[in-house]
Amino acid sequence: MENQKKMSVTALVLMIFASIFGLGNVTTAYYQMGYGAIIWYIAGALLFFIPTSLMFAEYGSALKESQGGIYSWLEVSIGEKPAFIGAFVWYAAWVITLVSQFSTICIPISGLIFGKDTTQSWHLLGMSSTETLGLIGIGLLILITWLATRGFDKIEKVASASGAVIIGISGLFIVASILMLILNHGYLAQPMSAHAIVSSPNPQFKSPIAILSFFVYAVFAYAGMETMGGTIDRVDKPERNFPKGIILAGIGMILIYALGIFLWGVTANWHKVLGTDSTNLGNITLVLMQNLGYTIGREVLHLPVHQALIMGQWTDRLIGFEEMMSVFGSMTVLIYSPLKTILLGSPKRLWPEKLTKLNSRKMPAFAMWMQAIVMGIIIFGVSFGGKSAQQFYTVLTDMNNITSSVPYLFLILAFPFFKRIKNLNRSFEVYKNRKLTNTICVVSWITIFFGIVFTIIQPVLQHDAYTAFWTAFGPVFFALVGWIFYRHASRNVEPAVEEELD
Repeated sequence: MENQKKMSVTALVLMIFASIFGLGNVTTAYYQMGYGAIIWYIAGALLFFIPTSLMFAEYGSALKESQGGIYSWLEVSIGEKPAFIGAFVWYAAWVITLVSQFSTICIPISGLIFGKDTTQSWHLLGMSSTETLGLIGIGLLILITWLATRGFDKIEKVASASGAVIIGISGLFIVASILMLILNHGYLAQPMSAHAIVSSPNPQFKSPIAILSFFVYAVFAYAGMETMGGTIDRVDKPERNFPKGIILAGIGMILIYALGIFLWGVTANWHKVLGTDSTNLGNITLVLMQNLGYTIGREVLHLPVHQALIMGQWTDRLIGFEEMMSVFGSMTVLIYSPLKTILLGSPKRLWPEKLTKLNSRKMPAFAMWMQAIVMGIIIFGVSFGGKSAQQFYTVLTDMNNITSSVPYLFLILAFPFFKRIKNLNRSFEVYKNRKLTNTICVVSWITIFFGIVFTIIQPVLQHDAYTAFWTAFGPVFFALVGWIFYRHASRNVEPAVEEELD
C-alpha cells in the first residue's frame, strides 16, 4: 500500500472546509452581534487562527513522517506524558462533538425534506421523537464508521464532496445577497453605522462581559485545524502542500466569514426578522435563509406572497442540504483522524495490540468500531434515559465547550520548545525570530486562556453555578482520566520490558 494515491492541495482545502467551516457560524454571529461580529471574527483570525495555523503548518511540515498529529507534535516538544494527556483531552472533546452531531443530524435532514424542522413529530414504532432520533443517529454512526473503515480514499471523497457543497452554497448566498444589494441601490435592511460596527442589536449582548464572551464564538469558529495533523502522511509532498492548504483554506474562511456577516444585513433587519421569541440559536440559519428566499421572491422576482413563501421554503431546503453535507463531511473526517492521532501516534506499548492493528486498507478498523460502540452507548443512553439522561448530555455539552479549547494551550505552550529542537528538516518555516515567536505565542495563549475564563464567568454572572462548575470541570476530568490511563499502561508495560531484558 506504499503507492496509495496521495491527496492534492485542492482535496486538502476541501477537507479543511468540510471539517471546520460552517455557514451556521456566520448566522450565529449575525444573530448574536449583528455587524459587530465582523470585528471579533477578524480579531479571532488575527489573534488565534492565523498564528496557530502557521504553527500547525510548521509542526506538520517538520514532522511529516509521523502519524500522530497533535500527539507527535507535543511529544517531540514537551515529552511523552504531557503529550499523551493533552492529546487525550483533545480526543475526548472530539468524541463528545461527534456524539452531539450524530444526535442532531436529523434536523438538517428534516430541513432538506420538509423545508423546516419537523423532528419533534418523528415517531417510529411508538417511540418518542427523542428515542427515534437517537436510533437514526446510531444507524448513521454505524454507516459512516463502516464507510470510513473502507479506506482513507472514501473519507477523502465524502469530505471533498462536502467541502465543495459548502463552498458552492456559501457562494450562492453571497451572489444572491450582492444581487439584492445592487438591485436595491445599496440599501441595507439592517442599517450600517459606526455604532453598529462596534455594538450589538441583541439585548443579551449589551454588557462588556457579554460582548467579551462572544469572542469565544469568534475563536472557536476557526477551531479544528489541528485535526488535519492526522492526515499529513496522506498528502502529496506534505512539506510544501500541507502548509499551502492550511493557508489557502484559512484565507478563504476569513473572507467568507467577514463578508457573510455583512451580507446578512442586506435582507434581514435584526429587530424585524430575528428579534422575536420564536428565533433562537437552534433555528437561526433556517430563519435567515427562509427570509432570504422570501425577499428575493418578492423584491427581485416580484412573486405573489404565497409563492415567495414557497421560495423561502426551498432556500431552507438548500441550507438543509448544505448543513447535512457539512455534518456528514466533518463526521467522516473526525471519526478517523482524532482516533488515528491518539492511537497510532502514541507509543504502541500503551495500547492493546488489537486496537493498533490495521486492516488491509491501512485503517484501524477494530478501534474505529470500538469507538462507535462507545458513542452508540452514549447516544442510546441519552435518547432512552429520560430527563436525567438529557441532563447528563447537557453536562457533556457544557464540558465540551472548554475541553475542546484546552489542547490549544498545550500546543501553543509547546511551540517555543519545538522551535529549539535541532536536526529537524524545517522545509516550511515562518517563525524565525525567537523573540517574535515567543511574543506571538504569549498573545495567542492569553487569547485562548481568557476565552476560557469568560466562558466560565458568563454562567456565574447569570447565577448558573451548575453549568459553570461542569464547564470548568470538563478538561480537569478528562486530563485526570488521561493521566490515570497513562500511568496504568506504563506500569503494565514496565515489568514486561524488564522481563524481556532479563
